[in-house]
Amino acid sequence: MVAGPQVGYETEPDERIEEADVIEDIKAEAEKKMKKSLEALGSAFNKIRTGRAHPSILDSVMVNYYGQDTPLKQVASVTVEDNRTLAVSPWEKNLVPTIEKAIMTSDLGLNPATNGDVIRVPMPMLTEETRRELVKQAKADAEHGRVSIRNARRDANSMIKELLKEKEITEDDERKGEDAIQKLTDRYVAEVESMLKTKEEDLMAV
Repeated sequence: MVAGPQVGYETEPDERIEEADVIEDIKAEAEKKMKKSLEALGSAFNKIRTGRAHPSILDSVMVNYYGQDTPLKQVASVTVEDNRTLAVSPWEKNLVPTIEKAIMTSDLGLNPATNGDVIRVPMPMLTEETRRELVKQAKADAEHGRVSIRNARRDANSMIKELLKEKEITEDDERKGEDAIQKLTDRYVAEVESMLKTKEEDLMAV
């Protein structure tokens, strides 16, 4: 006699796939939040001026371009002229005074000077005391980034625990999911440490 199909046997693999998919979705959402935390940290670091000239220093400068606030890098090229000077070349000559004013009125503490169609932006020398204060600020920004990443971990783990509570996943799935989220967290926190180290080195370089 041929045995009939076992009830529920065919649905089990599909259920396992669904469980894996939902945990992957949670992991993907957590990583998306962690990436945003790194992007926010990068923007915060760019606003901390170092003694060295780097085009990203001007990333936060917005220019009034025909009535629209537009990022500087979309209306001009920004290049490093030397270690302590940036050169800004507007795509349109009539933007020179507008861009100069935008840089001057930003919160970066810079004093641009126009020479023909090129705006030169010298980097003021930083005192030892100023450098240490800026390092302190960078560390505070990095800590904010770490907290934001850990909050993403907490939210992801809460969702995984809720799935277990609703019996939508097994305890083994929960453990694997939380392990994956922890590895993700460790990777992004390590990236914060790397970014902070680089920023500190830039700030303390004479």
